[in-house]
Amino acid sequence: MAFNHLPAGAHDAFGPLSRTPVTHSVPMANTHRPRRPTPPADPRPTPGAVLDRLSRGPSRAARITHTEHLPPREGRHAVWPDRIRTDVVAAIQAAGIDHPYEHQAAAAEHALDGRSVVVATGTASGKSLAYLAPLLSALADGAEAPNGRGATALYLAPTKALAADQRRAVRELAAPLGNAVRPAVYDGDTPVEEREWVRQYANYVLTNPDMLHRGILPAHPRWSSFLRALRYVVIDECHTYRGVFGSHVAQVLRRLRRLCARYGSEPVFLLASATSSDPATAATRLTGVPMIEITDDASPRGEVVFALWEPPLLTELRGEKGAPVRRTATAETADLLTDLVVQGVRTVAFVRSRRGAELISVITKERLTSMTSAADAAGDRSLPRRVAAYRGGYLPEERRALERALHSGELLGLAATTALELGVDVSGLDAVLITGYPGTRASLWQQAGRAGRSGHGALAVLIARDDPLDTYLVHHPEALFRQPVEATVLDPDNPYVLAPHLCAAAAELPLTEPDLELFGPATGELLPQLEAAKLLRRRATAWHWTRRERASDLTDIRGGGGRPVQIVEASTGRLLGTVDESAAHTAVHDGAVHLHQGRTYLVKHLDLEDSAALVEEADPPFSTTARDTTSISVLETETEVPWGSGRLCYGSVEVTNQVVSYLRRKLITGEVLGESKLDLPPRTLRTRAVWWTVTEDQLDEARINPEILGGALHAAEHASIGLLPLFATCDRWDIGGVSVPLHPDTLLPTVFVYDGHPGGAGFAERAFHTARAWLTATRDAIAACECEAGCPSCIQSPKCGNGNDPLHKRGAIRLLTRLLSGAPTTPPAAP
Repeated sequence: MAFNHLPAGAHDAFGPLSRTPVTHSVPMANTHRPRRPTPPADPRPTPGAVLDRLSRGPSRAARITHTEHLPPREGRHAVWPDRIRTDVVAAIQAAGIDHPYEHQAAAAEHALDGRSVVVATGTASGKSLAYLAPLLSALADGAEAPNGRGATALYLAPTKALAADQRRAVRELAAPLGNAVRPAVYDGDTPVEEREWVRQYANYVLTNPDMLHRGILPAHPRWSSFLRALRYVVIDECHTYRGVFGSHVAQVLRRLRRLCARYGSEPVFLLASATSSDPATAATRLTGVPMIEITDDASPRGEVVFALWEPPLLTELRGEKGAPVRRTATAETADLLTDLVVQGVRTVAFVRSRRGAELISVITKERLTSMTSAADAAGDRSLPRRVAAYRGGYLPEERRALERALHSGELLGLAATTALELGVDVSGLDAVLITGYPGTRASLWQQAGRAGRSGHGALAVLIARDDPLDTYLVHHPEALFRQPVEATVLDPDNPYVLAPHLCAAAAELPLTEPDLELFGPATGELLPQLEAAKLLRRRATAWHWTRRERASDLTDIRGGGGRPVQIVEASTGRLLGTVDESAAHTAVHDGAVHLHQGRTYLVKHLDLEDSAALVEEADPPFSTTARDTTSISVLETETEVPWGSGRLCYGSVEVTNQVVSYLRRKLITGEVLGESKLDLPPRTLRTRAVWWTVTEDQLDEARINPEILGGALHAAEHASIGLLPLFATCDRWDIGGVSVPLHPDTLLPTVFVYDGHPGGAGFAERAFHTARAWLTATRDAIAACECEAGCPSCIQSPKCGNGNDPLHKRGAIRLLTRLLSGAPTTPPAAP
């Protein structure tokens, strides 16, 4: 029997707050400026005072496991390089910025010298201005050319919201320059009648990698004048381009560079990133061009108070197999958001799922309504209307309206997914609630940095989910506050990623031998396979696209693949939104609960052929969670190392998964109400995995008898999946796992952890390299949990296809301890 766990399918202001001091530095040739005078006292309550109010009462105070205080820091200023136009410097000064910070001036200097650069400093440290100063100067120079467009620039953002907000900011900054700078957004929401104007006249085009992939590069002849003059390519929030999505974007950028060379341009790449480990290496891998990194953050910072918050155990409820359960992070966040809104504290609550964002918004509104229904002051009655949800999948007009309301201050509380983490510039926020660890330290600090952006103090609260990693972190704060952020993981040479981009490149311009080096070492092996599949045809010295359909439609760069499933209201035919095809089996199966704009819908039927889910509005007292079964087979072992008499391996596998049922869980408490069967087709996935085996001797030494072997392996698998995000830039939904007491390919007890994306995403490879530290943390997390026999905080998984049965906590601890005693002290060699 196999036990499995399957994965589911800031923007910076120009000024003045960052998050943590950094250790790297960049030599500065600019003249230092004296520090600015201390700003006037802030009339708002301090972050510590706000936290004290939240924690009043004995039950609340005990939930704070750690409080981290980051003191305020003064900024260090320099002067702009003299090659930046005086009218651009004057426009920046008119915006209230007298002098740049040292890292801004250094980035501008490199850009003017034609060197590609990545600025990896804290949130709101002014990364935008670091690249805008040289960019605006170049565009203003180009506006003096005979055609008015002697220089152009391209801006790439991971979200539409970020591109739209950047255009607003650039328009305001460049207003004194008149028509010299003409920014325009070009994405799926751009009206057709505006698109021709953008192609012909805009000199600063703001878009996203999806539109570049599907809309701009395939139509490059219509963009020839823009590409011929392309001077700068800005890649904002580049740390988000990781895993499969990052690998796709890396190939899209190589296609862009190839077409630019065809039109005679060689743009400089300017990248902005949250602080990360080795940003130059990650940026070079993303773009394919050498990078200079700037990591010394010279911006000022207000006081930051960061609290770790653990919801209490519920004595009246028991989970699966009688395990103790904690109050859900969703319910806890709704309580805290309600209290903050009542205090008038402007707050964003970040939630990992679309459903969670909707649920927190609904619960908060209900509680505010009940609290203010008897209020004497009419103003209090408006509080429920000042709370909303923000997530992907909304229609464009809904997103824009929410962004305007948040920016204006009309909204006081917002429950948002990561669609807002990189979204609009919301200056004036006082607090951020983070519902569950977001998967990486980089994302954690990115979300926390959304508060206090106008230079004031900020409160950030991480509310732990009932999850092994969250529980580990709130009791090991050094893992958050004393460790560097992770390195970005991506693999542009993944054949499942590279192949469709070679086809797209051939459709744009026939591929030739000199192009092979640009796209990477795997290109030469893939081209004959694409010829055999009749996707490409070689004529003379070039490969040509041979099909009538668009080659860019071969892949979805977000990694989902397939047509998005449309969510349609059955009674009216109204389109509510979409969901990725890869997530449809788990998110909109028959009987699933779907939330949209605070309203609840039940899925009546999922039509896989027509890619549509028919829903009707309802008010069920439960949520739904899909369950699945998984089997795995080894295709190729690329490398292995001995761990005592056992082995640690890395290679290619094939995973077969089928969603077989779903659970109905009571809202707020998460209590299981029942299970319903589903009849959905199985899916297969070829990907990369890390796996480890144990021998009979090791089992004997660990006192693992056959009766508890399956439970010990299963528990170790669940916990290791939960802890891997500490060592790779992934979250637990990016990866899956299978544990087998006797696997047919290894003929030994085996635990697999695999990438949940075709061809792999680099996470399993990272796990292979850090296996000793990763599995040590896994064992320690299980051992430290206060439960007796296992719970969601240590070895139970919310996605387990076997209903978290069997699990054996103490057996897992003994098994991992014995395995680690034979682990090599040096990391294994690269596969």
